[in-house]
Amino acid sequence: MKKKAKYFLLLLLLIVTTGCTTYLKGNDGKPIVNKETGQTLTENILCRPTEEKTIELYKKNGYDLSKLPYCVCKNKKVEEKVKVETKEQDKDNKEQEDVYETKLVDCEEYTITSGKYEGLWTAIFVKPLAWVILFFGKLTTSFGLGLIITSILIRLISYPLTKKSTVQQENMQKIQPEMQRIEKKYANKDQKDREVMMQKSQEMMMLYKKYNVSPMAGCLPALIQIPLFIGFLDAINRVPAIFEESFLSMHLGTTPKIGIAAGNWVYIVLTVLVAITTYFAFSKTTGNKALAENDMAKQTKMMTNGIVIMIIVMSIFMSSALNIYWIVSNTCIILQNIIVKRSMK
Repeated sequence: MKKKAKYFLLLLLLIVTTGCTTYLKGNDGKPIVNKETGQTLTENILCRPTEEKTIELYKKNGYDLSKLPYCVCKNKKVEEKVKVETKEQDKDNKEQEDVYETKLVDCEEYTITSGKYEGLWTAIFVKPLAWVILFFGKLTTSFGLGLIITSILIRLISYPLTKKSTVQQENMQKIQPEMQRIEKKYANKDQKDREVMMQKSQEMMMLYKKYNVSPMAGCLPALIQIPLFIGFLDAINRVPAIFEESFLSMHLGTTPKIGIAAGNWVYIVLTVLVAITTYFAFSKTTGNKALAENDMAKQTKMMTNGIVIMIIVMSIFMSSALNIYWIVSNTCIILQNIIVKRSMK
């Protein structure tokens, strides 16, 4: 257990010391916001934007885009006029005419090694995840679909950890009645008595052993997943190509606040889906009446409702790309929990 904790601390240290998303700030020190989309511009972007208005905002604030690689390869192409000589010459020896045709030339592709070295965090997590999103985006000709496919793949990769965490949570809920019985047994005894507390601890440990439960074992798998998901969010924030595309009548860089104000009600559906999927992903219902009535369950329910409300409010100001990721990720969690619970019956 101590070794696992050390590994997690090392991962946490990696995140803290090697960088995350930073936002472009103006002369007044405030973040630069694209007024048309509501999106805050990222300073440490991994590749060049292609939208003229976005480029102008960066240039206006003294940002040098010339050293960044292009990331759009299939959807955006450069037209090049190629001069082709006619094979047949005019019989009357008139001046030969030139025929021009249009050829599509791919932009430079973004790779994992593109750009300068920014530390282990970016090299191990952010750049590879950005490349995967772009790869599936080019493959499906939609960066929105690329985002969804990558979200699902991440959840599939982390499924063994998710499963272990869910199993531990289910087992902890099963033993709640017996834990309450032990708590009641020692409730009226002297809590400062060392011998009494040792007996209580021994009974708890025997209960954990009986049901093969380790309280920390259920938390660690979830904590270990954090770097992967933070890296994915960083990758989304730092790739302009994702925010420059429209998907399902939504501009991926536009926030629901701006979209709804512009009269596009699809953004309301997006916010509602965030709320519904977040609630079911966080709620832990077992159907146990005794469990549902205890103080711990009530506190958990209050905390869950608070988190759901907070995420709904945040989603209104987050880009559509991040909201789509959140919906897909929550849906995967719900399905994984259903699969695990059924396998335990």
